[in-house]
Amino acid sequence: MPARRYAILDVFTDTALAGNPLAVVLDAEGLDEAAMQAIAREFNLSETVFVLPPAEDRHRARLRIFTPTQELAFAGHPTVGTAVLLALGDRRAEIADAVAFGLEEQVGVVPCVVETADGRGRARFRLPRLPESWGEEPDATALAAALNLSPSEIGYARHRPSRYSAGTQFHLVPVQGLDALARARTSAEAMVQALGPGSKAFLYTGETGDPAHSFRARMFAPAAGIAEDPATGGAVAAFAGALMQFEPLGSGTHDLVIAQGIEMGRPSEIALQLTIEDGALRAAEIGGSAVLVSEGVLHL
Repeated sequence: MPARRYAILDVFTDTALAGNPLAVVLDAEGLDEAAMQAIAREFNLSETVFVLPPAEDRHRARLRIFTPTQELAFAGHPTVGTAVLLALGDRRAEIADAVAFGLEEQVGVVPCVVETADGRGRARFRLPRLPESWGEEPDATALAAALNLSPSEIGYARHRPSRYSAGTQFHLVPVQGLDALARARTSAEAMVQALGPGSKAFLYTGETGDPAHSFRARMFAPAAGIAEDPATGGAVAAFAGALMQFEPLGSGTHDLVIAQGIEMGRPSEIALQLTIEDGALRAAEIGGSAVLVSEGVLHL
């Protein structure tokens, strides 16, 4: 059997055993989709990445991203973690301490810039697809029932429930404050009944408890095999659409930090940068740190 290298990283954190764990399988050539899905189910993390040769030589690699139950066209913490891992390999090979490259994902080519040092690094990437609305506003009463909250706790200030995607579809659910965020609970059955099969709910509030954070969030996707996710870059990418709809952001560059995973004991920080011109979102970047936790070999 071929030996396939793999690594585990903690992403959207600079501290091991925090953030969002990620498995990255290197040397993934020869694995078919069923094998990749089975391996992702074996790791049983939010996502597992399979690294393949790029379709175009000018790009660094082609990625396929799987949850325990399905393949994703795009996801943030797999992009950040894999970019850091590949850059750490370049550093070991004495190629560079800071690199820029493109990663091919189903959503498109994702341009990344990475700095590394001592088994950890920080990556940022520009969204290959800006967020777009994919449906009407979700029903607040149905959302409240699915999340074990009261309807009055759904929404705050200008913010109402919305649906956006920057490659992966999310239901974006503003809640009144940290108390409501902490009390939210759901199940696969409740999510499917309220939002449909495979639904993903990103809950957020402008009350953070920390002046360094712009928003605090949680993400539930039990119908997709993820009871709760410690850090969801793809959801933050979609969240940029809600910010454009509900926040009075003017022209210029806006840097925001979204805290997630705190209720799970896996604190995470996701950096979001928005570039706005004449009332329109022109570009958005996601950034974060990642720490290499372990390395091994799969005999598959």
